[in-house]
Amino acid sequence: MWLVITLAIIALIIIVNGIRLVNQYERGVVFRLGKVRPQVKEPGLRLIIPIIDRMRKVSLRIITLPVDSQQIITKDNVSIDVAAVAYYKVQDPTKSIVEIENVISATYQIAQTTVRNVVGQSSLDEVLSQTAAINDKIKNILDGVTEKWGIYVNTVELKDIRLPDSMQRAMAKQAEAEREKRAKIIAAEGEQLSATKLGEAADIISKHPIALQLRNLQVLSEIAVEKNSTIVFPAQFMDTVKRVEEFMAREKQ
Repeated sequence: MWLVITLAIIALIIIVNGIRLVNQYERGVVFRLGKVRPQVKEPGLRLIIPIIDRMRKVSLRIITLPVDSQQIITKDNVSIDVAAVAYYKVQDPTKSIVEIENVISATYQIAQTTVRNVVGQSSLDEVLSQTAAINDKIKNILDGVTEKWGIYVNTVELKDIRLPDSMQRAMAKQAEAEREKRAKIIAAEGEQLSATKLGEAADIISKHPIALQLRNLQVLSEIAVEKNSTIVFPAQFMDTVKRVEEFMAREKQ
């Protein structure tokens, strides 16, 4: 009787020790006597053979991997500091354990090296203006290298690009010069348009002399709005008045 109870207790202990809980975001890779089992344990309560089997859990969630800032010399010999961030996930749990010892450290090292190589092959203008293309290039290279480790790289982003102070001042001067250039071009276009319109007005006035006199009267009326203004009528103004009166008289006939 005691033997049966003892055996039952031992069997219960073995079963309890062989139960493993695999979370929804995890997969279990089982090694039996040192050899990996082909079937990966899915989420839920899973049973393994104690002592004989050993299970390692692998998370399938996306991992954020910051790539520390590093000094890089661009293609046009400008020294910049570049920091990046990579997002990756484990696609094949077995490969991530069997093919490489520390997949996180390896992914970080290859990401840091790839960022340095790709940015170093680009000019400063390309790094600043074509960041999306550089991100895609880094991602494709990383994805090709880490695929054999069972890793899929979702995204790589250059998140911080720091320029030397001298380069920042030079770029500020360049931007200021560009703005001055545009302002001068706009002013010149305005002068050209103004001269064209003045020429057209002169042609009209030359055909209708009375228009110039009417314009003089309009200017005088605008000046007279200010009560503290003193208006001096030139001698030819009287002739202008007479011409206007004669013009009006002809129009009434």
